[in-house]
This record gives sequence, structure tokens and C-alpha cells, in this order.
Amino acid sequence: MEIVPDGKDWTWVLERPCPECGLDARDIRSAAVGGMVRAVAASWVAVLAGPDVRVRPAPAVWSPLEYGCHVRDVFRRYDQRLELMLTRTDPLFPNRDQDATAIADRYGEQDPGTVAAGLRAAAGPLASSGRAPDDGATAPSSPSTPSPATSCTTRSTTCTTRPAARTGPDRP
Repeated sequence: MEIVPDGKDWTWVLERPCPECGLDARDIRSAAVGGMVRAVAASWVAVLAGPDVRVRPAPAVWSPLEYGCHVRDVFRRYDQRLELMLTRTDPLFPNRDQDATAIADRYGEQDPGTVAAGLRAAAGPLASSGRAPDDGATAPSSPSTPSPATSCTTRSTTCTTRPAARTGPDRP
């Protein structure tokens, strides 16, 4: 089955609630992100141990295995990006095509147990980093520019939980 390309700019979740799942990243405190990342990882590990993990509910919807791979890779990428934001001035992130990555890395063919272990391993450093700023309603933070040009900050690391929450185990 072919992966249907997703051309959305997901950084909008930093400005308003998601109409599909209700998550409002503006309400998430940096101190809560670690627990959220751990909880999301644990729920995905459970899903990846279940039956029919390779089955897509519809041709245009990823299987739980494909979503688990995506969440694992999002955790890895955000940990790398956070490190760059904290160690460099206004880093430019290369564009990441999630659909091309899913095809190139053969998400649907990966071993669910290996993906679960990778997801758990990817969540650990991000959840335990303690590198997010201590924030109030707004937080001073280091800027960066992903490609296409959209501004991100260390505060925006809260959106690491967004793809996982939106496409969580009960919503693949």
C-alpha cells in the first residue's frame, strides 16, 4: 500500500488547539513534557505488542506499526533538534519528509519488537534531558529555523507530544 503524502505544516499546533484530538500545546509546561513523552512511549510499546499491528485501517492511514516508527523517529529528531538549539545560534534544520522516510526506512516492514525497543530508547533521552526551559506562560528560548522557514524554539519541544497524542494508540 502506498503512503499518502502529508504536506501539512504541523507547527501550527503551537498556536492553537488541534481540532482532531483537542491537544493545546500552549497549555503544556516544559516540566510536564518528560512525563508525557514517557507515557506516550509506554502506550506505543503496548500497541506494538498487539495483534494486527501491520494492518492499515484504510489505504491512506498508516498502520499502528508505521505510526510507531514515526513517533520513534519524531522523538529522535526532536532530541537532536533540541541539542542544536541549545548549542548553536539559530540553527537551520534540514527539511524532513516523513513520507519519504517511511518509504525509505520501510516502516511497514520493520519488526514491531525492535520498533518498541527503539521507541523506548528514543523517548528516554528526550524525556530525561531536563534541557527545556523553566517556563511560565511564555518562556525565553533559543530560536531555530526548520525548513521550510518556520520558527521553532526550545519551548516548542512540547510539540513532540503532539504527533504521538494525535495519532496515539487509540487513534491510529
